[in-house]
Amino acid sequence: MIGVLALQGGYEAHARAIARAGGEACEVRTAEELQAVDGLIIPGGESTTMLKLLDRENLFEPLRAFGNAKPVFGTCAGAILLAREVSNPKQNSLGLVDIAVERNAYGRQLDSRVTSIEGENLGAMEAVFIRAPIIRRAGAGVKVIASYNGDPVLVEQGRHLVATFHPELSSDNLVHKYFLDKVAAQ
Repeated sequence: MIGVLALQGGYEAHARAIARAGGEACEVRTAEELQAVDGLIIPGGESTTMLKLLDRENLFEPLRAFGNAKPVFGTCAGAILLAREVSNPKQNSLGLVDIAVERNAYGRQLDSRVTSIEGENLGAMEAVFIRAPIIRRAGAGVKVIASYNGDPVLVEQGRHLVATFHPELSSDNLVHKYFLDKVAAQ
């Protein structure tokens, strides 16, 4: 069972994408619900708002503990929350993946775009960028799966997966299937 953090952002689209990829998803809003899942998706949305909601619901430390034991996939704002370092502005994060991200680095909403990228062992896939962060640094243990304009946009470190784009908004299920395979391998 894949949990989708359902406090804010595109959690419903991720649940549909998991189903299209052959998995089963449920919404997660509490630490108790978190314990019932094998992997977790932190969706895109607004990272500052998500941090406030995690604090209000006392979920920050349970999420970090979950990530120390099980796979987590973060997209866009979820990528920001998984990063070790965040800039523009600097903010707190779970620090589960050794990357440094710059928030909203591709520009404002008007600068959002849909493009095709090539993923290692995944092939061509559609990438939807909406006020996306840029990964400015990927640590030695981080594997870059796909890049866009020379910047990493899909990376993994150990059990975790990070996308700066929104694969849940694409008609292909390559990235969600990849995450399902990571969870199954645990």
